[in-house]
Amino acid sequence: MLQGLRRTRPKTPGRCPDHRLHEIGQTRMKTLGIFRHAKSDWNDARLRDFDRPLNKRGRIGAGVMGKHIRDYGREHAVGWKCVLASPAVRVTQTIELAAEAAGETPPITWDRRIYLANSATLMDVLREQDEHGAPHSIMLVGHNPGLEDLIFDLVPDDGSSPLRDVVEDKLPTAAYAVLRLDIDTWSALHENCARLVHLIRPRDLDPSLGPDLTA
Repeated sequence: MLQGLRRTRPKTPGRCPDHRLHEIGQTRMKTLGIFRHAKSDWNDARLRDFDRPLNKRGRIGAGVMGKHIRDYGREHAVGWKCVLASPAVRVTQTIELAAEAAGETPPITWDRRIYLANSATLMDVLREQDEHGAPHSIMLVGHNPGLEDLIFDLVPDDGSSPLRDVVEDKLPTAAYAVLRLDIDTWSALHENCARLVHLIRPRDLDPSLGPDLTA
């Protein structure tokens, strides 16, 4: 397992390291990666929901997705630069296994507010990032239905992002989506400001990891 991952937690919730704004032509934009935790284990009824670990397929899927996020990020300037994550066990294990497979040691903020958060709370967390250095690219790692609803709130239902229809069917465990946000600052985040430009599921990379899409 990746050593020292938990020790990267900043003392201040919601903080990521400073990065310069990403500029495309004359337009400054933000990029948001959305990574749902991998498939979790329901076998031990004694565990709290917060403490549920990944099952075998989830562990495999997390590694597969970690390599894809690395490779996609190298070309499109998104990935492991800044990670905001729920501290639930199934999320921490997903990040650990994905980062290990990718050969990354990302800076991570574990924020309890992200655990089972709704879209409004997730947007509030993102809007705070200007107070802590305003990185242009953030990866948000958490849970459904909040992540799915966040995509629906940020991406207009006007046909401009065909992948939105795929998310309407399901954002399965360990799915990774990338949104381009037409905003200059995170504090300006608002509904219908994004395009969904990338969506990949574990089963798209390894058919053995589908088709069961339950949590």
